[in-house]
Amino acid sequence: MIDGEERAARAALTRVGEPGDEALNRWIDRYGAAETLRAFASDHPLPGASRARWAGLRARARDLTPEADLEAVDRLGGRLVCPGDNEWPSQLEDLGDARPVGLWVLGRASLRLWALRSVAVVGARACTDYGAHVASSLGAGLAARGWTVVSGAAYGVDGAAHHGTLAAGGATVAVLACGVDVAYPPGNGTLIRRIGQEGLLVAELAPGDHPTRSRFVLRNRVIAALTRGTVVVEAELRSGSLVTARRALALGRLTMGVPGPVTSGLSAGVHQLLRGEGLVVTDADEVVELVGAIGELAPERRGPTLPLDLLAPETTRALEALPARGALTAAAVARAAALTEELTLARLQELRSLGFVERHGDHWQLARPANQHPNR
Repeated sequence: MIDGEERAARAALTRVGEPGDEALNRWIDRYGAAETLRAFASDHPLPGASRARWAGLRARARDLTPEADLEAVDRLGGRLVCPGDNEWPSQLEDLGDARPVGLWVLGRASLRLWALRSVAVVGARACTDYGAHVASSLGAGLAARGWTVVSGAAYGVDGAAHHGTLAAGGATVAVLACGVDVAYPPGNGTLIRRIGQEGLLVAELAPGDHPTRSRFVLRNRVIAALTRGTVVVEAELRSGSLVTARRALALGRLTMGVPGPVTSGLSAGVHQLLRGEGLVVTDADEVVELVGAIGELAPERRGPTLPLDLLAPETTRALEALPARGALTAAAVARAAALTEELTLARLQELRSLGFVERHGDHWQLARPANQHPNR
């Protein structure tokens, strides 16, 4: 657990640098958060910063009130989780110098514990009904198996994954590209507030900060690092979801995709991923088999068992010896099936009792379906 001065300094620094600022993290590692913050009072840049960049950071560092930010989030039931805290997910260290300075978290659960068994479900904002159904089913299925579903609370696939998880009473985490007190996108405001009450809202940006295009892209690295694997459901060739997937691959995480219609542009990005290192999944069982512990296997997929599947080999041979049209004697069937006439007759009687064949005098033929005309 870090001390109060260090926590306040990290809170302030979430307003100074953009998410993933590698130089800022190097300064924190070398000097500590409090000393790094104090350095902005000087006109002399720290190592690695140009004078122009230093001037920009200094302008952001003026008149900061981190205590007010900490108090505001505390009133909402949240906190700032920092490296060194018990709640800090250690897998974020895989980001190296691009790791978050700290994470503003809103919700009662432990981020570290929830992230231990977590999967990211991401995809197109303008998804199809198919994509929304798949994402919702994945969320519900993963929740039923005790896995946390992580996404970005955006329209489309993200929202469907969160909704499916919540409907199943599961754990879900929304990683935002704005402050935890900002409901963005506004149309998902009800969902985001519900996640804050029943799940966890997570953000690198300080309270009140707004999203930008670059912040959405930078947010994706946290989703990738926080989870054991990323599932992409519908994505065009140029998609932020593929950024998350590629980041997951670079971090050594599993990357999965749900295939879709080849005629849909929203499937093109997923299919490109699957042609590379992505793995095909179609439901939560298959996801858990890949990211879970040894022995967490998806059930074997088999088609329905048909009556023909249950026939003994000799019986099947006798049945297949009969022509599609016309009839044969038992002796002719025996020759065609390479069986004795006695065994063939026994097998034909068995087939007759099962409704596969009909007997007309000394001849045998395939049974005609009840609704088929006799001349057909």
